[in-house]
Amino acid sequence: MKGSRIHGIVRELKNENIDVINWTSNIQLLIQRSLTPAKITSMELDNEAKHANVYLKPDQVSLAIGRRGVNIKLACELTGYELDVYRDNEGEVEEFDVDLEEFSDEIETWVIDELKRVGCDTGRSVLALTAEELERRTDLEKETIEEIRKILKEEFEKE
Repeated sequence: MKGSRIHGIVRELKNENIDVINWTSNIQLLIQRSLTPAKITSMELDNEAKHANVYLKPDQVSLAIGRRGVNIKLACELTGYELDVYRDNEGEVEEFDVDLEEFSDEIETWVIDELKRVGCDTGRSVLALTAEELERRTDLEKETIEEIRKILKEEFEKE
């Protein structure tokens, strides 16, 4: 039975989710695995100082950091390296974007929290997903999603 030992541990932890990462002596690969599901673009390692600069596409940064920084803290503990995460904008034209918190006067806080839960922390990251995809990934109703998308589109059309 695949994963039976892990299922026993999960039950002992009162069904708390856990991630299992295959250990490797290749520190670059270990860091990459520890930041999963984020996709790393590039990495600069300083083995003497046990420090790494990790570069990710802008839409991957929130995945690597996690809610309240939990993912990055765990990755640091797991690897023994101090990890700094940066947005990799190489080859991309910097596009105007707005953090969802800026819309708190128009969009309710619990809706913003729900969008952030699925990795959408900016206006463009929400608009990058279709209404159907947002409905599938969040607990939001279709009408709410349509209203959010309308508010965000209006903001970006001003620019």
